[in-house]
Amino acid sequence: MQYKHLSNRIMSYNETKPEEKGFFEKVKETLEELWEGTKDTAEDVKDVAEEKIDDLKKAVVPKKRAAERKVTTAKASVKKQADKVASTTKNAVKETKAKIEEVKAKAETKAKAITTKAKTAAANVKKSADAKVKAVSVKAKTEVAAVKSTAEKKATATKAAVAKKPTATKRKPML
Repeated sequence: MQYKHLSNRIMSYNETKPEEKGFFEKVKETLEELWEGTKDTAEDVKDVAEEKIDDLKKAVVPKKRAAERKVTTAKASVKKQADKVASTTKNAVKETKAKIEEVKAKAETKAKAITTKAKTAAANVKKSADAKVKAVSVKAKTEVAAVKSTAEKKATATKAAVAKKPTATKRKPML
């Protein structure tokens, strides 16, 4: 129990905060969100187009039945109308497919732009870090040179002081 204060100190070093995400993980998540949004939009457009086609088909069926009861000339006109409706549905499907492709292309270009922007930002950070490292190393070299020169001056001064002191003569030991 005499070490209880140490266990509290050790526990205080363990942080409970979640780890912060890095720059590239944030970019990746943004790209994933853009892609998911694009896919959802494309699916919604597809569903709307299918519903529209079903509605148009339901509208055409009663017209065809009524036309069958009429004369052959009326049958021809109904057939023309059915063909017209079919061509409009085909055009609607083509337009929705074109819109889907356009949305996909926009998402890809946005993703590429974000990726290139991230790469340039990373390169700029690396360049500035390299420049700082070089500046610090140059400063350290100059400081080391200054310390060496002062140490050499002190060493020569002490050598000169030692050389100036007279040496004591040795006595012969008495036996």
